[in-house]
Amino acid sequence: MKKINQKLLFVALLIMLLSSANLHAQDAKITVSEDPKFENLLKEKRRINSSITVNDRYKIQIFNGDSETSKKTLNDFKKQYKNFDGTIIFNTPFYKVWVGNFKTRIEAERNLTDIKKNYPNALLIKPNK
Repeated sequence: MKKINQKLLFVALLIMLLSSANLHAQDAKITVSEDPKFENLLKEKRRINSSITVNDRYKIQIFNGDSETSKKTLNDFKKQYKNFDGTIIFNTPFYKVWVGNFKTRIEAERNLTDIKKNYPNALLIKPNK
């Protein structure tokens, strides 16, 4: 009985060794094709993210208040100033509308004087990270 178990074990080991020599896992060549719209979507997302990021740049806050009025204010602003990006930030308990993404304070102040004509409560801010 012991000799039969040893022979069976030897045959099983021999079969496993011989069969493992012929295994070729993950040798397939893969080609990925992506829709060109996907690249456009990524570019748009990168553009939006760069304008939303809170960094060492200056922004102009044109509104501070409730959600509905902030949405209306942002839409009105985008109609008047098409070359500025804007976003709504929630800071408990108020919604704030931030516009622009200015590298220098001088650039931000120049635009602030123009924006104050239509939004008298606008103020210059430098958001923290």
